[in-house]
This record gives sequence, C-alpha cells and structure tokens, in this order.
Amino acid sequence: MGSGTGTSTFVIRWVNFLTILLAMGVIGFGVWMSTHHDNCRKSLTLPVIGLGAVIFVVSIIGFLGALKNNSILLWIYLVLLCIILVAILVFTVLAFIITNNGSGHNVTGLRYKEYQLHDYSSWFLKQLNNSHNWEQLKSCLVKSADCNNLSKKYKTLKQFKLAKLSPVEAGCCRPPSECGYPAVNASFYDLSFHPISSNKDCRLYKNSKAIKCYNCDSCKAGVAQYMKTEWRVVAIFNVILFVVLSMVYFVGCCARRNAARSNSKV
Repeated sequence: MGSGTGTSTFVIRWVNFLTILLAMGVIGFGVWMSTHHDNCRKSLTLPVIGLGAVIFVVSIIGFLGALKNNSILLWIYLVLLCIILVAILVFTVLAFIITNNGSGHNVTGLRYKEYQLHDYSSWFLKQLNNSHNWEQLKSCLVKSADCNNLSKKYKTLKQFKLAKLSPVEAGCCRPPSECGYPAVNASFYDLSFHPISSNKDCRLYKNSKAIKCYNCDSCKAGVAQYMKTEWRVVAIFNVILFVVLSMVYFVGCCARRNAARSNSKV
C-alpha cells in the first residue's frame, strides 16, 4: 500500500507542477494579447486568461494535496477536475454537432471552392448575421489585408485562376462566380458588366480595399468554413485532452483513497 501511495501522489504532484507552469504560460500569453490594440486578438483575451486561471487554481490544489498527502484537498481537486472533464465533453459534442453542416461547392474552371451561408448550422448563422459581431469580424478582415495581397501573390490572371484560395479569400475578396464579372487581376474586377445573377452579393461587391465583398453572404460563409475548420481542430484536441485528464483523474482517485487510508491510521 505504501508503494501505491507513493507512486500515485508522486505522479499527481509532478503532473500538476507541469500544469502550473503551463497555466502561467497561458496567463502570460493572455496578458501579452491584451497589450495589443488589435480587436481581433483582444476578443480572445478574457477566455485565454480565464482558462489559464482555472488550470492554475486546480493544479495548485492538486499539487498541494499530493505534496501534503491531504485527502480533503485531493477530494476538492477531483471534484474540480470532474467538472472540467464534463465541460470538455459537452463542448466537444456541441462542437462536432455545430460543425457537422456546411461544405464548399466546386466551380468549373476553379481549383478552389465557393461557400454558401445557408449550408451552415443555425448557430453559425446567428453569430455571423449579428450586426455587432460581423462589424468586428469585418474590421479584422480589412486589417488583415489578405484581399489586397492577392495581386502580389498572383501576378497574372492565369496564376490567379490556378490558385487554391482559402475560404475567406474565396468568399470575401472576390464576387461569386455566378455574377459573371471579368477579372482584370487578382484584386480588381470589371464591374461595368451587368451581373448575370440575381444574387445580392453581385451588387454588394466593390473593388474598394475597404469594401470588397465584406458585406456579402459569401464572405460570411467563407468565415463560417474557416471557423468550422478551427472548431474541428479544437474538438479533436479536446478529445485528446479528455483522455489525458481522465487518466490523471484515475491516478488522482488512487492518490485520494491512499491518502484517506494513511490519515485514518494516524
């Protein structure tokens, strides 16, 4: 029993010592983000600092519980860890449900896909159709200058037509193909042609660097596809994190049980 106690508390002690360092790094990253004036990064500041703070507090409790072989602290640690596990599980399931819909549409003659907003889940539609949310996202897109850099990346029309544009570039930097506007270069279209489609995005697109197709549904769809990809990555990471924390939780249960036995013998 003594060997079991030593092993489990040793593992918990060092795992939590490492997560304390990780939490300090996460909090530091959040503080660094807050010092930048980019609204895109600032919107993520509080969640990042909050995540770091939660990891730090839980890790401190687990570390002290294992260090002092205190069954009460280890019990509190396990309860908090259980809550975190449930939260990760719920978030991961929701992430897979939300990102289940939506995919690009192939266009003849193009190597990249075009995206339509109605293909995505109602949650994405609600977030992207919220005027306040979209104004913030739009300002980020304008500042990123991805659209304006297309003409630098693709010097000729042939290069541009053979390019594999990202969902955001395909949706926000150019009018939908159905509009029929001839491309002069990668960043400029001849709008003197009457659009052959009734799609409202055809009227919303302008060659201006500050306008482009940032008000178009195709742009929102491109952002939705980008968000879907990012969420899928986070969801897969959460599955791995869930498995690792479940193992830590199991070891923690052993440490708490052994600590309780040790304390009962004192």
